[in-house]
Amino acid sequence: MRLGSLAWWGSALVRGKNEAIRWEELEKWLFRVYRPRIARERLSYARKFSHCLVNQNLSELQSLSINKRLHVMKALSALAKFLGVYENFKALIKSYGLKWNVNSDDLIIRRLVKIKEPNEIFDWIRTMKRTKPGLSSFLDFMALTGLRFNEALESYNLIVKLHREEKLGQYYDSQREVLEHFRFKEIFIRRTKKAFISFAPKALVEAIAEQPPLSHSAARSPRKKGIKLRFGDIREAHASLLTKHLNQAEIDFLHGRVSTSVFMRNYFNPALIGDLKDRIFMAMAEVQTSVNS
Repeated sequence: MRLGSLAWWGSALVRGKNEAIRWEELEKWLFRVYRPRIARERLSYARKFSHCLVNQNLSELQSLSINKRLHVMKALSALAKFLGVYENFKALIKSYGLKWNVNSDDLIIRRLVKIKEPNEIFDWIRTMKRTKPGLSSFLDFMALTGLRFNEALESYNLIVKLHREEKLGQYYDSQREVLEHFRFKEIFIRRTKKAFISFAPKALVEAIAEQPPLSHSAARSPRKKGIKLRFGDIREAHASLLTKHLNQAEIDFLHGRVSTSVFMRNYFNPALIGDLKDRIFMAMAEVQTSVNS
């Protein structure tokens, strides 16, 4: 399957040879456009799968797992933009029937079969804490806030940094026990993934503040020992447990899923919900029991 001649690649490619891609220039461009971790990820996948774009053959992507396929598609999308052939890439994606979003029905089915036992994820957290004691505070932080892995890592390190600078009060309201992510928009308010606030127990924040910074590779180091990482499942478990105490709008807000509904855009204000903290801390108590028992 091909979409026209290789002429549409312009001067960036010569006779479809992968080596003609200006990798050093691409790397500089990626680091200008994306955050460092994302830029490195995009570059890595672009190097491994650029031949699919060069040869206009995306059949290899169809055999990948859903998550890996999305990572590869994002990397090839960035490469196509760099080369000035993004419109052609979009046509190629369409011609191979590849989708950017997982079908909602398939997503629900995956969740139904992924976890057999309700306490499975908490068992995993306890195992991880025994295996990697240095990650205990971070795992507790993820379990109690429901932040995405990268958000939790950014927040964790920001707590450490601001505490050392004696500026933690600019981020953490100790009286309300709230981390105010919205004050650092460049970190937490992204185009598709957002975090506005997180309730966090004072004792946990104080414990994190005394820890050294945590790197991305260190947080994911158990994978090198063959331990499956399940950070995404922590967020799902957190949201599911919150349904006992919070309504859907409250959960969506805490998880950064602010919809475009009139209510959410114009009326919902968590500051006006007097018992919100009490109900969230009731849920946190259950989580703490589960991850420490």
